[in-house]
Amino acid sequence: MPLWKIAWRSIQHRSLASGLTAFSMGLGVALVVAVIVIYGVLNQTFMRSAQGYDLVVGPPKGSPLETVLGAVFYSSYLSDTIPFDYYQKIATGQYSPEVELAIPIALGEHIYGMPVIASTPKFFTELRYLDKYNYSFYRGENMSAGGDFDAVLGYSAAKKTNLKPGDKFRAANTKHTPSKEFPEPDTFTVTGILDPTGTPNDQAFFVNLEGFFIMNDHSGKTALDKVLSKRSDRRISAVLVLTKDKEVKPVITKNAVGMDEVQVGDLSKQDLNPLTMSLGDRLVADLDVQVAKPTYEITRLFEMIVGRIQTVLIIFAVMVIFVAAIGMMVSIYNSMNERRQEIAIMRALGAKRGTVMMIILLESILLSLGGGFIGLVIGHGLIAVAGPVIASAVMVVVNPWHFQAAELVLIPGLILLASVVGYLPAVVAYRTDVAQSLST
Repeated sequence: MPLWKIAWRSIQHRSLASGLTAFSMGLGVALVVAVIVIYGVLNQTFMRSAQGYDLVVGPPKGSPLETVLGAVFYSSYLSDTIPFDYYQKIATGQYSPEVELAIPIALGEHIYGMPVIASTPKFFTELRYLDKYNYSFYRGENMSAGGDFDAVLGYSAAKKTNLKPGDKFRAANTKHTPSKEFPEPDTFTVTGILDPTGTPNDQAFFVNLEGFFIMNDHSGKTALDKVLSKRSDRRISAVLVLTKDKEVKPVITKNAVGMDEVQVGDLSKQDLNPLTMSLGDRLVADLDVQVAKPTYEITRLFEMIVGRIQTVLIIFAVMVIFVAAIGMMVSIYNSMNERRQEIAIMRALGAKRGTVMMIILLESILLSLGGGFIGLVIGHGLIAVAGPVIASAVMVVVNPWHFQAAELVLIPGLILLASVVGYLPAVVAYRTDVAQSLST
């Protein structure tokens, strides 16, 4: 009979104790799996979503990370706005000839618990999500340039609200009463529903920017007066920019002794040479804006904050695994007194000391791997339960059965740990005196 079968029979003989030992090991593994998978999925999703735009031009107040989280992930409000004509200057290349595409966005209040994003039809025809995919429609079509009160819904937003093309929804905070020209300015009509993208856009309501300007008052006047009289007062939240040269170069200037100097941190608007400035630097120098690079900000967020939290959580989870491993060692060790006759009989039938020792080690390894399997199931089950909460909090869909390569490290790790904790009981089995054990 193979040695692993003998070890398995021994585990079955002590099914209750073995099951509890494997379960305690599984809890620690479940914590490790949950941390690894959630971190991996969030990191991948945030990084891939951030790759849709080269730069985000936003208000000067707040931090670059706040600008990226608000304008790209819709997970925070921006502290201020910028004039709409800044977008026009950026889009026409007046301040930045390297601009390939510029898209304005304005962040509205949440409705149905989901963000409202105002933009133009070009958001879905010119931009690509995850840096390579074109937007497509599950049902209906894109908002039209002349459809001031057209709206496009993300796939998840439509599913949660049961809205479909042709349905209307009323946005909040309208500032004026209906008129002949604008009978119901706070009511938008759904023209299309996006195919799933795996980005925060799945959770969003997109409305035509023109209708958003009519609906909202950003200047202190009534919205209708603003639209009809002073269109220059329009303000937006940010501009999403794609560049012809994907590299955003640092600022290079001359220092006091005439040597090249690379500037980092906050940019000064003085002594900047336009010939050596990057696109982002020119925008900062010429306009009262803040320019953020999404991929850089998200990488910094995960390395400085999320990565450290992950490390702490994994340390605690590994400690749980070690405690469970010690419990397993104690359980097997305590069972040795009950198994002395069993081991002596095996020795009497011709089993070598090394064979008996290997059976105990295999028993420890099987218990660890069983706990690891239980942990995988529990860990991914926890993610399935927490997935909707995560999606609601950070607008990121977490697939509970998305496996990370780092999980594979658990297998050799558990085998090594089982070999270490099973060594003491195996030595006890190795030293069992046959004659004394059979005589008692």
